[in-house]
Amino acid sequence: MTLILHVEIGTTTDHSDLENSLAALDVGEDIDPQPATLSIENLETFGRVFRPTSLELLKAIVENDPSSIRELARMVDRHPPEVTTKINELVDYGLVEFERDGRAKRPVVWYDEIDVDIRLGHRSVDATHA
Repeated sequence: MTLILHVEIGTTTDHSDLENSLAALDVGEDIDPQPATLSIENLETFGRVFRPTSLELLKAIVENDPSSIRELARMVDRHPPEVTTKINELVDYGLVEFERDGRAKRPVVWYDEIDVDIRLGHRSVDATHA
């Protein structure tokens, strides 16, 4: 089963749906196949959170399953403090979790896919263009 994280641009920062899905996964429960939803405050924040460097880190975590942030930093050829800062931001948004592995914190991505909705505005639908 493919786990999908749905991201939308909105005015709320309610992460409860996402947090509930993460909690269920943590205790080994099956989760609703409907995508968990993360609401990002605005386009500026979305652009900061989903920079190419962030996507590179997420992809490296999924593909390589690093045992620590230091190992992840080596994989992407970056300095560990830079990677730590970015990973902590991704953790704050629920995009990455940490699992303790001895003294190391292992970054984990629990979803396989990100689906993004960006509403450009409200427009009345003209029947001739439907």
